[in-house]
Amino acid sequence: MVSRPFFSSSGAAIPVAPDDLFQFQEMQLTDYVNGKAGAREDLCRFLSACYYQPATEFSEEHLFDSMLAAATAIDPELAACARRLGEAFVAQDIETLLLDYSRLFIIAPGQVLALPYATFWLTDDQSQRDAATTAVLDFYEQGGFEVSEDLHELPDHVAIELEFLYLLIFAQNFARNQAKISGNADDLVAANVLHRRFVVEHLNVWFGKFATAVKAGAELAFYRELVDFTALFLHMEADLARLH
Repeated sequence: MVSRPFFSSSGAAIPVAPDDLFQFQEMQLTDYVNGKAGAREDLCRFLSACYYQPATEFSEEHLFDSMLAAATAIDPELAACARRLGEAFVAQDIETLLLDYSRLFIIAPGQVLALPYATFWLTDDQSQRDAATTAVLDFYEQGGFEVSEDLHELPDHVAIELEFLYLLIFAQNFARNQAKISGNADDLVAANVLHRRFVVEHLNVWFGKFATAVKAGAELAFYRELVDFTALFLHMEADLARLH
């Protein structure tokens, strides 16, 4: 598998997402017969996976074909982004992609071109970064999840935050279906509020600065395309959130 979940349920009412969170199956456009809801879930988790170190599994598990199918079900502009991202990936070998990934995200402190952590972009004051990290953990707790004990990464890494957004979209869709059955929309209202706060008040506050740094530092088209794709998706999620 390309990646694994970072979260476990903390016992709240929001349901746990499927265990095969990051197992990618090649999708066809007809797979999204229920409209955009499932496609939003899938596209978010696929974007999260792309912020891992590039690997042959990306191609072997048809990640970019699946991204294209999900994006096409949502919006033509997102579909165009998915096509460009897949083309940029196959245009390079894994070693070259790994080199650019390392230069951008994981070289020694002070040399990293685009630190992939929210708190770095939320404040320039080092003394405030612990508080910013705590705020991220508070979002996770409000969503009914806690960070896995097996996690060997900071909780505000871009891949982790996108995975959490996937879980929020999953919770929205679950609550929407339950409301149709029960006639009680309280859980849906709560899911919509948390989704809106996380996307509008957090992710979209810092991601643009991070994307600018990636585009300035990337030598390959892949990571420039990835942050543009992600930024567009987050912009659309914010627009949708404001409608609730």
